Formats: sequence, structure tokens, C-alpha cells
Amino acid sequence: MDIIRTVFIAFPKGFYTTLKHLFKKPVTRKYPYERREMAPRYRGKHYLEMYEDGTERCVCCGLCAAACPADAIFMEGAENEKGERYARIYEINLLRCIFCGFCEEACPEEAIFLGHEYEFSDDNRDSFIYTKEQMLENRPKEKPFKTIIRRVRRIF
Repeated sequence: MDIIRTVFIAFPKGFYTTLKHLFKKPVTRKYPYERREMAPRYRGKHYLEMYEDGTERCVCCGLCAAACPADAIFMEGAENEKGERYARIYEINLLRCIFCGFCEEACPEEAIFLGHEYEFSDDNRDSFIYTKEQMLENRPKEKPFKTIIRRVRRIF
């Protein structure tokens, strides 16, 4: 009885489903050439912002490292010849990072953001420790991803 039900009911149902989808337009993207547009709230690879004059925004206050629940941020501060603080060493371990966005919320200078880049796979574990220079290069060039709404640095 099961063979009769399989032959006369299940096979035609399967063939109908196959024929129904055979003439539909495929929904596959040609991935390397067609990239998917990410949602506006997507949090991807980190980047550091700079002021218009080319100086970096990060003053190495340590709030982003303190707010990070995964303890993925390491920073070491220094002072330049004008007496302004900057991050001499700023590293993020992306293997530990959970991309929660607490670092960008905690930053009073709006120096660190999470961008929309989602292609950062590699076969070497050491390449997932992003330095300050790599994050400055990762900034969006065309238009600012996040608008900086807080105070602008005063020029003395």
C-alpha cells in the first residue's frame, strides 16, 4: 500500500514542485561582483575617525576599553609636543570582539565607529588584531557613515 501511495501521490507532488520552480527567475547573487547592501544599523569592521585637519580624534581616555564586555580593546596613551593626548597604541582583537557597539557609544570624542564592511576573513589569526593604522585606513572615503554631532574641537 505504501508503494502505491508513493508512486501515485508523492512522486507527482515532487515533480509539480520541481516544475513550479523551474520557470521562476533565480534569486542567486553573483557575490563578488554584486554585493549585498547591509542594513543601516549593521555593525561590521571598526574604523577610527579623524578631524578635518588630519589629526586623530582618539584621546586615549580608555572608556571604550572599559565598556568592552569582551575585553578586546588594548590602548596605550602618549602626549604630543603640544601636550595633547593621543593613542600611541590602539588595537582591537576581532576574534574576541562581539560587535556589540558599546565602544562607539562610550567614546566621548566620537573617534571609533563600526562600519558596514563585512568581508574580513583570513586564515592567519594574527591578522585579526587590528592596529590604529589599519583602522584609520578603513575609514569610509566617500561620505561619512556616522554624522558627528557632538562638539567640535576648539582651535586655540
